[in-house]
Amino acid sequence: MIAGMNEQDFIAYMIFGLVLNFLFSMLFGLYLSKNIGIQEMIKSKGDKEQSLFVSLSLFIPYAKMAITLYRVAILQIFFLNKGYTHKEFWMYMTSNRLNKVD
Repeated sequence: MIAGMNEQDFIAYMIFGLVLNFLFSMLFGLYLSKNIGIQEMIKSKGDKEQSLFVSLSLFIPYAKMAITLYRVAILQIFFLNKGYTHKEFWMYMTSNRLNKVD
């Protein structure tokens, strides 16, 4: 037993969580590419690496999905509601530098 459930149930929850993560991640990526543009995203991508927690969250059911939804909340609450652009959010997520966008 893992976390109070059978191994098969736990694996099923993990797989469903990963499917939801990929769905939310793809939709969020499409949303950003629609608002920023794919060429602009490629050109302005920084060199920031993901933290170890984000990499390990693949093994925890629904954790990657929760991280993606957390990023969506950051975009809405801290960027769009304060008058920043999608491109500034992209720079924040992908760059170690906190400089203003051109």
